[in-house]
Amino acid sequence: MLTFSKSAGYFAARVVFVIMLTAILQLHSAFAQELDEEKTSSELVQEIFQDAQGNAGLKARYERLVTNPISPPDTRSPRATLESFLVIMQTASELWLEVRDSYFDGDTFFMTRAQRDQLVLVQSLLEKAARTFDLSAIPAASRQRASIETVLQLQEVFDRIYLPPVDEIPGLAAGAFVLSDSEEGTLPAKWIIPGTSLTIARQKEGPREGEYLFAQGTINQIADDYEEVKALPMIADSGEDLYQYYIYTPGNLVAPHWYEFILEGPYWLRYQFGNQAYWQWLGLGLIVVISMAGLISYSRWNARRAVPLDPARRQTRRIVAPLLIIVMANIIRFLIEEQINITGDLLQITTAALSAVIWTVSAWFTYQLLQILYMWTIRNPALSNATLDASLLRTGFQVMSFIVAIVVLGYGATQIGIPIYGVVAGLGVGGLAIALAAQPTLENFISGVLLYADRIVRVGDFFQFDDTAGTVEEIGIRSTRIRALDRTLIIVANADLVKRKITNYSRRDVFLFRHKIGLRYQTDADTLNRVMEDMRALLSSHDSVLEAPQRVRLVEYGESAVLIDIYANISSSDINVFLEVQEELLLAIRDIVERNGSSFAYPSSTLYLARDNYGEHKPDTAVLPNEKQDTKDAPPAGNES
Repeated sequence: MLTFSKSAGYFAARVVFVIMLTAILQLHSAFAQELDEEKTSSELVQEIFQDAQGNAGLKARYERLVTNPISPPDTRSPRATLESFLVIMQTASELWLEVRDSYFDGDTFFMTRAQRDQLVLVQSLLEKAARTFDLSAIPAASRQRASIETVLQLQEVFDRIYLPPVDEIPGLAAGAFVLSDSEEGTLPAKWIIPGTSLTIARQKEGPREGEYLFAQGTINQIADDYEEVKALPMIADSGEDLYQYYIYTPGNLVAPHWYEFILEGPYWLRYQFGNQAYWQWLGLGLIVVISMAGLISYSRWNARRAVPLDPARRQTRRIVAPLLIIVMANIIRFLIEEQINITGDLLQITTAALSAVIWTVSAWFTYQLLQILYMWTIRNPALSNATLDASLLRTGFQVMSFIVAIVVLGYGATQIGIPIYGVVAGLGVGGLAIALAAQPTLENFISGVLLYADRIVRVGDFFQFDDTAGTVEEIGIRSTRIRALDRTLIIVANADLVKRKITNYSRRDVFLFRHKIGLRYQTDADTLNRVMEDMRALLSSHDSVLEAPQRVRLVEYGESAVLIDIYANISSSDINVFLEVQEELLLAIRDIVERNGSSFAYPSSTLYLARDNYGEHKPDTAVLPNEKQDTKDAPPAGNES
C-alpha cells in the first residue's frame, strides 16, 4: 500500500513537471514569435522599402520624399506619419555622416560646394521630419533649432527600442493613394506606439486640422524619454549618437576645423554642465562681455560728439543706436546658434531674450526711421508750401510712426511665444488704461486736430489771443508753440487755445490802408479840391490798390486842422509787402500836398493878452495881479492854425 502511494506521488509530480515544461516552452515560443514580429527602426525602414519594390508609384513617392526639399511628409494616418519620419531620418543620417567624414578627411579649411549642398539637403530633411510634430506650443523664434533637437532625440529613442510591424499600425503606407471615406472613418483619433507613451494624434483644429502628428504631450516628453534610454545600447545600427554629437560640437551639423583646437586642449573644456560643454559656456560669456563692452564704448563716444545743428542730421543720428543694437543682436545670435551651438533650454532662453531685444529695438528703429522720412519730406523743395503744413505733417507722422511701432512690437511678441490674442487683449486693456490716465493728453490731441480741421491757425501764422500775440512755430500733439514779438517762446495747451478768441492776422487777403491827414486852415477850397483829386488819381493808378473801395473825402474841421479821410484796400496778404506799398503811398501824398501849395497842420494855440487900466483905483472891483480879465476890445482867445 505504501509502495503504491509512493508510485502515485512520483507519477503526479512527473505529470506536473511535464505540464509546466510544456507551458514554459509555449510561452518561450510565443515570446520568441513576438520578438520576431517586432522590428528595429532600421529594419522597419528596410521593410517599408521592400514593400514598395513591387509598386513603382509608391517607390517614386518615397524617393521624392527624401530628394525633393519641398515635398511634405505624409501625415494622413498614424502609419504614414511614422513611416515618413523614419524614412526621412534614415536618409538624413546617412547624408550627414557622409558629409562630416568627407569634410574631416579632406585638407580644406572650408567645405566644398558639393558638401555645402549636401548639408543644406540634410538641414531641409531634418526640418521636414519636424513637420510630423505638433510644434504649435514652441515659440516661433526658437522653433527651428528646438525642433531639430527634438527630431534627433526621437530618432535616438527609436534606435534603442523595438517598433511594431507596419501592418499593425493604423492607416495606409506613406505615399499611398488617398484614403476612402470608409477607410478614413476607421482611423483612430490617436495611436500610441506599443510599450511607450509616444502618441500620434489627429489634429482637431488649426491650419493642420485632420493631420496625424506627434502630439504636444509627446513632444514635451521626448527629452525625458531620451535621458532614460540614452545609456542603453543601440539596437537599430552601430552608429554613434548623433544628438550628442550635435549638441556638444560647434558649427551647424558639422563641426568646423577649429574645433580640433578644443579637442587638443585641456580635457576639462569638454566637461558638461547644464547640457552644455564648458567651452560653450566660456564662449557664451566671452560673447556677452565683448558685446556689452562695445555698446558701452559706443555710448561714451557718442556722448562726446558734437550735436548737429541741422534737425535732419540730428534725427539721422538717432537711428544709429537702434540699428547698431539690431546688428549686434543678430551677430550674437549667429555666433550662439551657428558657431558655439548652444542647445536645449539655454538656447530657448537666449533666443527668446535676443528676439525680444531685436523686436523691441526694431519698433524703436521704425519710429525713428519714419521721423527721418518726415524730415526729408518737409525739406523737399518740390513740395508747395501752400499745400504742405509741416506741423500737420509732423503730427501725422508721429501718430503713424507710433502705430507702426506698436504693430512691429506686437508681431515680435508673437514670435517669442506670446499669443496674438493675448497681445491684442493686452493692447486693448492697456489702451483703455492709457485713455483714462491720459485724458488731458487726448483732449489736447483732439484739440490739435480741430486746429487743423478748422484751419484756425497754421505754422507761420501771426495771430493774437487775449493779450498775447506771436507767430506759430509748431502745432504738436499736446501743445502749440508761439514765438512772441519779443522772441520769447510761449507754449499753450491745444485744449486751452481752441477755447480762446483768436485773431489771425495772417489769414486776411487784403490790408486796410486808412489814414486821416490834417491840412492847415489857411488852405483855400480850390487847393483842397486839387489835393483830393490828386490823391484819388494816385490810388486809382497804383497797381496794388484795389478798385473798390477807394475813398478820399473831407470829413471834419478839427481843432487845429482840416481833416481828409483816405480809405483803400491793398491787395496783399504779406505784411511786408503791405508796409512797402503803404510807404510809397504816404510819400506820394506828402508830395501832392506840398506841390499844391499847402502843408500839414500841427496842433498850435494863440494867446491874446490885454493891458489893464490901473489909473483909477476901485477897491471893490480890484483884480488880483495874476488874474485874467476879459475886455470888450480884446478878442476871445482861440486857436490859430
